[in-house]
Amino acid sequence: MFVLSAPSGTGKTSMARKLMEIDNHIHWSVSVTTRQMRGNERNGIDYHFVSHEKFKEMVANGELLEYAEVFGNFYGTPRAQVEEFLNCGEDVIFDIEWQGHRQLVSSAREDVASVFILPPTKKELMNRLQLRNTDCLNTINKRMDHANFELSHWHEYDYHIINRNLDESVEKLYAVLRAERLKKKRRIGLANFVGDLLREEINEML
Repeated sequence: MFVLSAPSGTGKTSMARKLMEIDNHIHWSVSVTTRQMRGNERNGIDYHFVSHEKFKEMVANGELLEYAEVFGNFYGTPRAQVEEFLNCGEDVIFDIEWQGHRQLVSSAREDVASVFILPPTKKELMNRLQLRNTDCLNTINKRMDHANFELSHWHEYDYHIINRNLDESVEKLYAVLRAERLKKKRRIGLANFVGDLLREEINEML
């Protein structure tokens, strides 16, 4: 489970989508949310949009790996879709806040690698929020007020990338993903492979 977190507008969603374009073995975790659908969003692709009642039911039934409340709306990760990918040996990328990350770490630390994305400056963060043209001024101000609180959790993450340039940041993100895949604990079958090497006999020695 490859977790990306950052204040809104830092670029984590863009980075995640570009990463999936260059790697076929990592898949998007489609979150469930109670917030209203935005104009260009598609149900089941960007988010699973549900009512507050349905969300509470999913929590009660243990259907979510993690969930959190953000700006009065709830977000969560459906357990079934993630476990399906993991059972096939595939990776899953999460675009979630520190609350969800903390829950995943507490329940499955060995299966989690996390990256916190930082903006180069607060002024740049504000500019990005305004340029994406998805929120009203009041919402942008709320996101900026909340940014300090989100930034204060930076130390809980394994890796950190300052997103000054999108393409360069994606390269760094891909390097982290590849390094995590090469860790001994994630190389399923490696012990058997080394054992076979040790037992292999050759007829001639140089």
